[in-house]
Amino acid sequence: MFRRRRREQTEPAAEVESQAPTRESGPWDADEPHPDHDRIDLGGLRVPHNPDFDVRLASMGDQHVGLVVLYEESTLQLQALAAPKTGGLWDEIRVKLHTGGATLQESEGPLGTELTGKVNAEGGERTVRYVGLDGPRWLLLGVISGRAALDEQVAEAFFDFLRDVVVVRGDEPMAREEAITLRRPNEQADEEAAEGPGLNPFKRGPEISEIR
Repeated sequence: MFRRRRREQTEPAAEVESQAPTRESGPWDADEPHPDHDRIDLGGLRVPHNPDFDVRLASMGDQHVGLVVLYEESTLQLQALAAPKTGGLWDEIRVKLHTGGATLQESEGPLGTELTGKVNAEGGERTVRYVGLDGPRWLLLGVISGRAALDEQVAEAFFDFLRDVVVVRGDEPMAREEAITLRRPNEQADEEAAEGPGLNPFKRGPEISEIR
């Protein structure tokens, strides 16, 4: 049983609320003004809560390195990667994907430049869409497969999800393309419960499972 954070208060409430977002949509950097509403706090990412989505943490060893979001026979694999201050990491990764053996076509999608094509997977080829969104010292990389790779209406639900993600890069040094690690939401809830009253421990929240 996990709980969403009540508010995203890394600064005094009055200061945060006085700053209006300078863009119409995200993804957002945690240090820039962004809409202040309930999100699931996963440490390196704060993601919108959509009851129609099945959100799972993807783990490598003992670290959570990404998300898998399931919806309408479709999958969104999502990672936040450390990027240089100069930005442009999505341009570099697109070049790597083009030379990786898959036949991919570049086009302009709802969130900018994306790659679409077929890749080899278990059970044969499958159609995928790669989406990359550069931020300050981070890249949000998404891979969409299943119905949403071909059905724009289903894909739009994933795009709306991405538009409301908040990336928490942190100030620590990280290697280029290193995954920004995540945590289970109950770890944050436990910390807040230890700080004092104010949370309802019996209130049901989002349930996040793990895949490895």
